[in-house]
Amino acid sequence: MYPKNTWYVACTPDEIDGKPLGRQICGEKIVFYRGAEGKVAAVEDFCPHRGAPLSLGFVRDGQLVCGYHGLEMGCDGKVVSMPGQRVRGFPCIRSYPVEERYGFIWVWTGERELADPALIHHLEWADNPAWAYGGGLYHINCEYRLMIDNLMDLTHETYVHASSIGQKEIDEAPVSTKVEGEEVITSRYMENIMAPPFWRAALRGNGLADDVPVDRWQICRFTAPSHVMIEVGVAHAGKGGYDAAPEHKASSIVVDFITPETETSHWYFWGMARNFKPEDRELTDTIRTGQGKIFGEDREMLELQQANILRHPDRKLLMLNIDAGGVQSRRVLDQWLAKEQGA
Repeated sequence: MYPKNTWYVACTPDEIDGKPLGRQICGEKIVFYRGAEGKVAAVEDFCPHRGAPLSLGFVRDGQLVCGYHGLEMGCDGKVVSMPGQRVRGFPCIRSYPVEERYGFIWVWTGERELADPALIHHLEWADNPAWAYGGGLYHINCEYRLMIDNLMDLTHETYVHASSIGQKEIDEAPVSTKVEGEEVITSRYMENIMAPPFWRAALRGNGLADDVPVDRWQICRFTAPSHVMIEVGVAHAGKGGYDAAPEHKASSIVVDFITPETETSHWYFWGMARNFKPEDRELTDTIRTGQGKIFGEDREMLELQQANILRHPDRKLLMLNIDAGGVQSRRVLDQWLAKEQGA
């Protein structure tokens, strides 16, 4: 159900500070840690001695030490040593290509020879000091495609997020969908409306009046297999909307990395990158807290949606014009899966 010949966000660097991290990605049990000279490593979370999870061990001198009997593993999946034992003939375990980039650790769970780091998408906001980023991680018990559907159709904001970013004008504004190569883009523009609570706070954070009409935009960009970047913002009405000068708007990119865990669960790395007042850490924390609450509301809805679908597997889900972004994204995913299975 999920492509494996691709780079997924596996974790953030702080998650492997001082100890290994065990995480299941695309059905694979993997342990992530820092090996020699601080370089990130990833191997199968399985000790070849007695099958214990290596993630319950520790790192010593760049080697991963099993917490059961002290067997030491190298970053290449080869057994290095074990106290009082001769283990050089032990079978190797699988190692995975990993890259540390843009403040994330990426893993490739497919065919090793296809793992080209150049395939990791460039993230301008992550390398540019004019941008600030704050985010978090949720484990969500629903298949990753349901999250893609959710992010490619923001109509639900009016109902799921009524107290923060939702407003009736979202329902009333037309949405357009287009496909450019393997990228799916949905967009919605609203003019001369009042900003909802989250965006009023963002306007104040940027030193702008929050009690005047604004133009609002939502541009969702799906990149296979599971990344969604959403350009969002508000500008004082009549100042150019999306194209308004920076002094008239508060705009950001909602960052969504969706990493499959199993057929019915995923890891959701969420965040927001903004290009106004990047030095203001208090503002970053405020936005992160507000956004975390918003995505928590999504989690509740999606997990209950997944439970319903599992209870009624034969029921066909209905599609409307607002679902076009999700439908087109799934078509791209189907092409990826067919290509991978054909190979």
